[in-house]
Amino acid sequence: QVQLVESGGGLVQAGGSLRLSCAASARTFSNYGMGWFRQAPGKEREFVAAITRSSGMTYYADSVKGRFTISRDNLNRRVVYLHMNSLKPEDTAVYYCAAATGDISSHYYIVAGYSYWGQGTQVTVSS
Repeated sequence: QVQLVESGGGLVQAGGSLRLSCAASARTFSNYGMGWFRQAPGKEREFVAAITRSSGMTYYADSVKGRFTISRDNLNRRVVYLHMNSLKPEDTAVYYCAAATGDISSHYYIVAGYSYWGQGTQVTVSS
């Protein structure tokens, strides 16, 4: 069982930056591929970014490519980060951290591919 706790959301003006953090309880954190998803009101949950177990590969939705960066700390803090720059009002959503056992390279963008989810953190970007 893995527990995930997100933090770092908030209200920011368009063009600003935020860093989201997701702390994992798993003792073998490095065994999990990690992803960030978001869900805006009235919309389905959508893929944002993902990172493989060893940080060897990262993946991004086209809408955030070049603006967001996903990273992870496997050794010390068991945390995955989402650095968000040049934020836009359309980035407003609840952001969720997710974990999947093993290799995620074939299904990193699929909600059902992740077994564990955090409670979400709200990101609001004002225009």
